[in-house]
Amino acid sequence: MFRYLPYLLVLALWIYAFIDCLNTTEEQVRGLPKVVWVIIILLFGEVLVGPIAWLVAGKVRHPAVNGSTPSEWHRNHRMDWVAPDDNPEFLRSLKEETKKDEALLKDWEADLRRREEELRRRERGEDPKD
Repeated sequence: MFRYLPYLLVLALWIYAFIDCLNTTEEQVRGLPKVVWVIIILLFGEVLVGPIAWLVAGKVRHPAVNGSTPSEWHRNHRMDWVAPDDNPEFLRSLKEETKKDEALLKDWEADLRRREEELRRRERGEDPKD
């Protein structure tokens, strides 16, 4: 299996360079016309000269936006992690949920008491609407 790995890697690089060249706009192509780059990639792909030449010299590479890479941005914009029990917003939301649950429980208990009272009246033979 491992003896086929170099051939697969060459094929993958060849396909990647070919598709990258086809998807690149004419304004981003450097040195030669795009058609010539496609031919170079296809003709010299087996020996990696074409795909490597395309990746190194064929396409205009733009620097990162604002001159920083994503990892630099994350290093400079760290968010402080706050444990849930130290987060006032989370604690407030828990209190609100608890109040809602308590109100719902009280309503259920009142409804249960009312139904139990109706059942008692029916058992005694009284009119439940009284």
